[in-house]
Amino acid sequence: MPGLGHRIGLEAPAFYAVFDRDDANHSAARETSLLREPATLLTTNYVLVETTALLQHRLGVAAVRSFHEDVVPRPQVDRIMEEEHRAGAEAVLTAARKKLSPVDCVSFQTMWRCGVRTAFCFDAHSSKQGFAARP
Repeated sequence: MPGLGHRIGLEAPAFYAVFDRDDANHSAARETSLLREPATLLTTNYVLVETTALLQHRLGVAAVRSFHEDVVPRPQVDRIMEEEHRAGAEAVLTAARKKLSPVDCVSFQTMWRCGVRTAFCFDAHSSKQGFAARP
């Protein structure tokens, strides 16, 4: 995966925080220079689906439209296949933690495989997996 600089993994809660003014991380998400840096932005189709569902359910179709027009075209999207899906589901069962989702686990696996060291996120999951959590 070629890139201009380092690679940054993108996660659904951070994407969501950009759009929701009531989200505790909204200001930090909007103000971060992370998404404007010369880097390869990477996410998965699972993260895009999760973000779309959150936006539609909580903020409505206008937020979904903005997300798909303004944000989705920028990152490189890794398409999760059956083997990766199974590995993510197994990781959730092995970790046995209530707030760790299959989307999280698949994202971590994708970021490791692609050499990502930084994640655009606000939770501790990515840090616990060895990624630098930003902003």
